[in-house]
Amino acid sequence: MKLQRKNRLRATALGALAVSGALVLTACGSDDNTTSSSTTGGSSQSASAAASDISCDGATGQLLASGSSAQKNAVDLWVKNYMAACSGVEVNYKSSSSGEGIIAFNQGTVGFAGSDSALKPEEVADSKKICKTGQGINLPMVGGPIAIGFHLEGVDSLTLDAPTLAKIFDTKIKKWNDAAIAKLNPGVKLPDKAIQPFHRSEDSGTTQNLGKYLAATAGDNWKYEPEKKWPAPGGQAATGSAGVAAQVKQVDGAIGYFELSYATSQSISTVDINTGASAPVKATPENASAAIAAAKIKGTGKDLALDLDYTTKAENAYPIVLVTYEVVCDTGNKAETLPTVKSFLTYTASDAGQKVLTEAGYAPIPAEINTKVRETIAALS
Repeated sequence: MKLQRKNRLRATALGALAVSGALVLTACGSDDNTTSSSTTGGSSQSASAAASDISCDGATGQLLASGSSAQKNAVDLWVKNYMAACSGVEVNYKSSSSGEGIIAFNQGTVGFAGSDSALKPEEVADSKKICKTGQGINLPMVGGPIAIGFHLEGVDSLTLDAPTLAKIFDTKIKKWNDAAIAKLNPGVKLPDKAIQPFHRSEDSGTTQNLGKYLAATAGDNWKYEPEKKWPAPGGQAATGSAGVAAQVKQVDGAIGYFELSYATSQSISTVDINTGASAPVKATPENASAAIAAAKIKGTGKDLALDLDYTTKAENAYPIVLVTYEVVCDTGNKAETLPTVKSFLTYTASDAGQKVLTEAGYAPIPAEINTKVRETIAALS
């Protein structure tokens, strides 16, 4: 019976892929942050490979999740692949913010949450009310660069360093032709135009990761503690990574921060970062991977929170990176959703699931760390 069930699932998956293979694997979101379709044969082949990597045994019903908007484009791809393979299972991920995702998780309304920052001690304490026999843990699942996107008519390439970036977002540098910017961009004709910095309006792990980078590298030019809430005065706020990207796309003179796929999908120019290496470093998945590969696990027990090095000066290592965690209970997960949580996360951490990240402009989790992620998922209870 089990073999027959698997055969039926395989047939269902292949049938779904034949109809929607072009929709299953797409590089990134459109202006409204939904994935665009493609009819290339490569996408269909990748989708078929992903489906063959998915085990649906035990998965059933609807799984609710929410959190980080930075990982939304990756989750959208995972969900399409997974639901094509697992007939009758619905995964619904609400893209909001890391802060909102953790609140939802600790209220018991979602099976897992996405967060660009590891759980704080007080959030772990709160999770024990929901994880009756355990606690919330961090599973690193998505890596990538936090792109600094800009829109400046007549300027396609721009280099900034941490002190200058800090002064821009702290509204201490107000014009694009400021001497500090000009010094980093010899030969570039910078306009006498006001800088319009945009930041996230809600609590955001992306904000916190940018804050960690600036706090570690900008010296006295950034005096704020790295928190999920935007700390500096001035600037303009927008909701979610999609909202910040949309404003940068529309406003001449704008600058903002968001996960790279938002810049790629909307053709937004991104800043190269002068880290002190021999050449400024571009925001690419490969360059982000070079920085994430140096991360160390700082979590204890089953918690796999990472310690990232934002001060790296290694060649081709892009320093403004984030790792998005899927937050789950190590033990004490709800019986009705546990099989689907394990099935879905097993796929996202698989070789096929991580390959989707590269194709979508994200950075896969380094193999040594991902091995531990898979072991932890298998032991969830």
